[in-house]
Amino acid sequence: MLRKIAAVTILAAMTAAFVAAPATAKEGEESKHATKDVMKVAFKGGLLKKVAGGDASDEEKAKLHAMLVSLSKNKAKKGEADSWKKLTSALVKASKAVVAGEADAGKALTKAANCKACHNLHKE
Repeated sequence: MLRKIAAVTILAAMTAAFVAAPATAKEGEESKHATKDVMKVAFKGGLLKKVAGGDASDEEKAKLHAMLVSLSKNKAKKGEADSWKKLTSALVKASKAVVAGEADAGKALTKAANCKACHNLHKE
């Protein structure tokens, strides 16, 4: 029983930390995930779809949010920096809403995860 209480407390603290995290990356902060890795795990690997569909655990939601924050810290291979910031900020904002348990956050995440919109402008 004590382990369950400790686990719930830790999970609540982790969730609070992610919800309190800034919606976009700050200048000078380093990314923990390369863009290629985020694409492989979050987009192609199905994590984003699972989270947006409401089938993900709290840990998976937090993992996706952390990956998308990292993505926003990375530089685009091509295209305008302002466009990259706008597109990645929308992903971070939507994933933050999912972690917070906001209504319709999954739909917002799906909308923000428009692969073609980003790839047309930023993929080499």
